Amino acid sequence: MLSPQDLNAHLERVQRDGYTVVANAIEPDFVDMLAEDLCRLERQYDIKPAKNPFEGSKTVRIYNLLVHGKLYERIPVHANVLPIVEGVLDHGCLVSSLSSIAICGGEIAQPIHADDQLIPIPKPHPPTVCNTMWALTDFTEANGATRIIPGTHRSDHSPIYGKHYDSIAAEMPRGSVLVWHGSLWHGGGANRTADRRIGIAMNYCAGYVRQQENQQLGIPRDIAKNFSPRLKELVGYGVYNGLIGHINKRSPLEMLEEGKEHRMVWDL
Repeated sequence: MLSPQDLNAHLERVQRDGYTVVANAIEPDFVDMLAEDLCRLERQYDIKPAKNPFEGSKTVRIYNLLVHGKLYERIPVHANVLPIVEGVLDHGCLVSSLSSIAICGGEIAQPIHADDQLIPIPKPHPPTVCNTMWALTDFTEANGATRIIPGTHRSDHSPIYGKHYDSIAAEMPRGSVLVWHGSLWHGGGANRTADRRIGIAMNYCAGYVRQQENQQLGIPRDIAKNFSPRLKELVGYGVYNGLIGHINKRSPLEMLEEGKEHRMVWDL
């Protein structure tokens, strides 16, 4: 678990540079299990690369991982990562999406973009998105490590889609996690090797922003009701600041936990 000193150092780097790397964040056996299970899912569902320049023509992506087993429930709440995200956003943050990204040999670089650029509010602004990339293999410049442009989270605009920008590779060893501010300009790198660069994109948003993947519809309720209390909140079964997301003055958490009542802001 992160020490208070390490947590503060990571938060300072995100504020200054727009990103930080948490080295050796993920337990080696957990990395092994995730990599093995992603191979199982790819075979089971015969998942193929997309055919557009953003998702990549030689990149395999598996979406909505929380419906595919208990293993993936450990990711959003990981003690070495979630506190940093909560520090960038706040405790009311939500899971925006959870997917895997395997960049295969021969893939070209993804266009540089900002993860919040479709949110129509002026920039710069307080963080509305905080995303993370889990390295299930080593991330190198040669195999497609995420390309970043430090400091661009403070820009007053988003990058022009498809335009070339000078960037650096966020290289990191297997088991590390890259955490970045949603306004940071970045993109997946080109893979010039014969091996896959495998990562898990664990993305979060502020509690008042609509999630990228609709968690309440995408995750069957009989699965969500068995999540841990914190994960239930993270996928949206809660109310932000005692108001945002309520159902007829009641918390959506009551749909999973019958008999429990949660007070709204008007009752406090």
